[in-house]
Amino acid sequence: MNLTLKLPLYAKFSLISIGVLAVIFMLFVGQGIILPLLYAIIFAILLNPMVNFIVGKGLNRNVSIFIAVLTAILIVVLLLYLISGQLSLFSDTYPQLKIKFNESLVQLINWISDRFSIKKSAINKWISQNQIEAIDNLGGTIGHTLFLINGILIIVILIPVYIVLLLYYKVLILEFVHKLFVFEHHTTLNNIFFNSKKIIQGYLTGLLFEMVIIAILNSIGLLILGIDYAIVLGITGAIINIIPYIGGVIAIALPMIIAFITKDSATYPIMVFLVYLLIQFIDNHFIIPHIVASKVKINGLVCVIVVLLGGAIWGIPGMFLSIPITAILKVVLDHTMAYKHWGALMGNIVPTTKVKLNFKKKKILT
Repeated sequence: MNLTLKLPLYAKFSLISIGVLAVIFMLFVGQGIILPLLYAIIFAILLNPMVNFIVGKGLNRNVSIFIAVLTAILIVVLLLYLISGQLSLFSDTYPQLKIKFNESLVQLINWISDRFSIKKSAINKWISQNQIEAIDNLGGTIGHTLFLINGILIIVILIPVYIVLLLYYKVLILEFVHKLFVFEHHTTLNNIFFNSKKIIQGYLTGLLFEMVIIAILNSIGLLILGIDYAIVLGITGAIINIIPYIGGVIAIALPMIIAFITKDSATYPIMVFLVYLLIQFIDNHFIIPHIVASKVKINGLVCVIVVLLGGAIWGIPGMFLSIPITAILKVVLDHTMAYKHWGALMGNIVPTTKVKLNFKKKKILT
């Protein structure tokens, strides 16, 4: 006897809500394990074509995996070395920047005192009180920073290990996933794997191209304006810019501060703002739509929601992961007959025909 249990709408909504909250809680609690694994999966997908290419040249697969991962690590180390070399120039002139900052602070105090008729002693007293509070909180900040650094070091060590193991056991993992489904669904499963791999590789490649282009544009713009540390500021701004939606806002603050401190005229920070505004316009209207967003095929509303959700659960690392994970989820929904409409809702294809709603008119007898 086949009995089907039908639940009322409020019961279904309650069960779904409890399930979603439970998943979010598990993701938050287990982020130390889940985050490195997710990053490793994404980078393993990115490095897989290189491994296959090296294997095609006749080398052993284990050696090919080692060469691919080592090449990726060397590229990251080289980028960090170039950035650290530019940062050393910045640190060498820190005393001059400090003097300039103090001079600008004195001028600001004088302007506030003259403009708003506030005694300079009151302003200096307020600044001193905030400095004491900042020093008191410095210990906790340093401890928190050391904790974050320790966590980052663990992640940096774990990710390469995960990548090597995922690439090595790739066939075993795929075979296990196939055994979870009946043979009739294997074609759909292969399509999901293929499209997910294509989206991840295209998205990360596009993101890398975007970072290079923005770094070049930032550096050229700052060099034309004669801003100190133009190259390191341009590269740093490009790296921060890959944080979805909020990165561009954060990236503009540092060069404006440097321009304010190192230049005598207040027009330089304004010019830096205008240059970065132009670059953001180019990025948002030409680079992202054609190089990055076209790969994931997710509409802007969903992108904003998942980025904020990823940031709330996992912080900045979650913002990076939110879009590719959502893109993979969309691929799964698109290939699942019962949930195709959800995949269409997440997509960037807007229907050209208007939906007509027909309402039947009811006659009211009087």
